[in-house]
Amino acid sequence: MKGPRKRASSVAVIDIGSNSVRLVVYESLTRSLVTLFNEKTLCGLGREVQTTGLLAPDAVAKALTSLRRFRALCKVMKVGRVYAIATAACRDATNGPDFIAKAERICGVKIEILSGPREAKLSAFGVISGIHKPDGIVGDLGGGSLELVDVRGNRVHSGVTLPLGSLALQDLSHKSLKRAERIVKTELSDVAQLSAGRGRVFYAVGGTWRALARIHIIQSEYPLRVMHGYSIPAQDALDFAQRLRRLVTANMLANIEVVADARRPLLAYAALVLEQIIRVAKPKTIVFSTFGVREGLLYEKLPPAERAKDGLFGAVQELNGLLSRSARHAQELTEWTDRLVRVVHLRETDEDRRLRHVACLLSDIGWRVHPDHRGEETLSLIINGNFGSISHQGRAFVALSVFYRYAGLSEQNEPPAIIRELVLPAMIERARLLGAAFRVAHLISAARPGVLPATHFRTQGRKLMLVFEHRMVDIVADRVGSRFKQLARLVGRSGSIERR
Repeated sequence: MKGPRKRASSVAVIDIGSNSVRLVVYESLTRSLVTLFNEKTLCGLGREVQTTGLLAPDAVAKALTSLRRFRALCKVMKVGRVYAIATAACRDATNGPDFIAKAERICGVKIEILSGPREAKLSAFGVISGIHKPDGIVGDLGGGSLELVDVRGNRVHSGVTLPLGSLALQDLSHKSLKRAERIVKTELSDVAQLSAGRGRVFYAVGGTWRALARIHIIQSEYPLRVMHGYSIPAQDALDFAQRLRRLVTANMLANIEVVADARRPLLAYAALVLEQIIRVAKPKTIVFSTFGVREGLLYEKLPPAERAKDGLFGAVQELNGLLSRSARHAQELTEWTDRLVRVVHLRETDEDRRLRHVACLLSDIGWRVHPDHRGEETLSLIINGNFGSISHQGRAFVALSVFYRYAGLSEQNEPPAIIRELVLPAMIERARLLGAAFRVAHLISAARPGVLPATHFRTQGRKLMLVFEHRMVDIVADRVGSRFKQLARLVGRSGSIERR
């Protein structure tokens, strides 16, 4: 008899940045990272490095105090492996080596001081790990530096590091936005990595840029609060960055609660850098990524075969295993909908098919919820899910598909219009179709494996038939027939149940 499966050990990253010092603990080192714990302290290590060449004493003391707490937390959580990295402030400051030596004694691990090119590479790996097939320029704005690197799929080109981090820029300009603007224009005027950005995506990485996105989400009344994958047309982002700079200058963001006090003075510098990048690179879209150097570091440590996997599927397969009644049934449902798509000649792009398979894996995760609330609860769980490698539009499609599976297709049960506005009308119709298919499949199988493979689709003219093998004929009932006819109407057919 086999014993219980041994759980993979957790892994942590201590990230000593120029602005923040952070601990993130992940459940295990895998393609789809699951965060167990995440805490940061805004220490401002890099706030004086450009002018004094030193890490400020009070910032050092605050950082070391945080590191003691982080080390204690790792012991309490029994973290299996701890990695520690340090970025621009520590590599540029004269007293950086002394600080790192003290930090290593506290953390009990070797701290890797990332060079500029290595930091750029890890930022790119982070975006690759969290964005499905990225194609554009990754820009990681920290407190001390800005890394720029071109990414196409899983290929990373050479990167560049510039002293344009928010704290560094504030320091270099002596807190003058006009002087900062001149510095940014000079530094970005002839950067090869930006010249390749025209018409592509610019992936914005870093806490201060995420703060900009958070403000934009609130001001635009966007329906999701999910930061990762949030997308803004470049012209809109340019207009917003200019407007935000004016608001910061006029001290009109002093009371905004969604941004930490220590970060608010840096918003104008981050907006200034983003504004100039858009003017020089001329990207089509700005996409914000919460996956960055830390995730890139762990992605780099995976075997090549693991790196090649689709990060989204790892996450949803985990949810399927934890929350569904049968993981095997979800796989059979995927194959069942494959057969349906082939028989009715439904046109799908590769991404359509990918999202349909994701929806199949998540189609039973709400079964423990009260029946009256399964639709809305699963909609919220999926659309706000803590996973990457999916766009906000993709989240909405998958969430709507599973919503329709639980709530039904009547107009009285429609989800909020603001959610449906995230996707095109054609995608809503496709979600309704997939939800209708789920309603048939789960009704005849009770989410148990072995049933769906005994049913088959056939067409005869404009008629779509669901054929049951002899061993499953007793499952057939009027309710099954009515749901299948509803499904058939959505593909422009009449529907009937057949027994073999």
